[in-house]
Amino acid sequence: MDHRAVLAQRFRDFEPIAASRGPLYARLSPAIAADDDLLALLDGAPVEQRLPVLLFAAVHLLVLEGRSDDLARHYPNLHRGGTTTADPFPGFRRVALANADRVRDLVSTRSTQTNEIGRCALYLPALDAVHREVGPLALVDVGASAGLNLLLDRFGFDYGEHGTITGRSSIVLPCSVRGTAPAGFSIPHHVPDIAAAIGLDASPIDVLDDDAVRWLEACVWPDMTERFARLVDAIALAREHPPQVVAGDAVAGVAGLVESSRTHGHPVVLTSWVLNYLPLHRQRDFVAALDRLGERFDLSWVIAESPAETPALPVPTEQPPEVLTVVSLVRWRSGTRTVTRLGATHPHGYWLRWD
Repeated sequence: MDHRAVLAQRFRDFEPIAASRGPLYARLSPAIAADDDLLALLDGAPVEQRLPVLLFAAVHLLVLEGRSDDLARHYPNLHRGGTTTADPFPGFRRVALANADRVRDLVSTRSTQTNEIGRCALYLPALDAVHREVGPLALVDVGASAGLNLLLDRFGFDYGEHGTITGRSSIVLPCSVRGTAPAGFSIPHHVPDIAAAIGLDASPIDVLDDDAVRWLEACVWPDMTERFARLVDAIALAREHPPQVVAGDAVAGVAGLVESSRTHGHPVVLTSWVLNYLPLHRQRDFVAALDRLGERFDLSWVIAESPAETPALPVPTEQPPEVLTVVSLVRWRSGTRTVTRLGATHPHGYWLRWD
């Protein structure tokens, strides 16, 4: 099967995947699969990036740039009052091909990026437990993108019947909680003391760069209107309080940041849906890098990843097949590593089911 046929099959397979969370992309996918001109726009993308989401993000960016008011009528994040029921494909095809050079440049130089602040609600119970144990924390967010999760202590949190936390901004992150918390863990009443926070990313996004920020927004599926709106709000907040994010490799760069951070407080590494992008041997290298640090000083690591896609991580893997994300806390104390699995979660932080 040639690469174009493989790509066409990816779009056909994407339709049922997107159906519940991205109806617009689900409607477009089978038509794109049958359109060789549109498929050809991805020819210049790196092989591993020749994916439906990359083409969709590129065209979403065109819409955000105002290159087609007509196509924009199909994007719920831009028309909160309701979108047209007409077929979106003719407009999508027209805009994509009319801006073919721009699309080719985007897919050859960009990759899809996510900076999902909702995952902060998953971090908080683990951070609270560590804070009660060791005091002020120094966060190192690996795969930080624009560093929005480093603003954790400015967000509000709504855990439903388990309580709310008032933030220092208008952003409130909802997270429903089910089940009984493991021993030593609970939903906190306040955000723990964050003494320092820094991010590490292979290609950091500068929140003051309009073009880079617009690409981050374009990577959000347009049917996810709430996610899009809170991303826009988080970017505005980050422009008032710019987070510190440095460029570097996840494996090679983490040790240096942890070393420098521990002068401010107990170092806590954060990872959420980033290590799945590393091949298996690099996942092992990342764990080994933290193990070496943990032999020398106390360290913690909060993980919100998919065990199925990160088999090298020290996370218990037993879970029902529908579970996509698991949050766990890894602790190194006096050179000994322990792992506590807190529960299964929604990948964007909307719910947590305690184990």
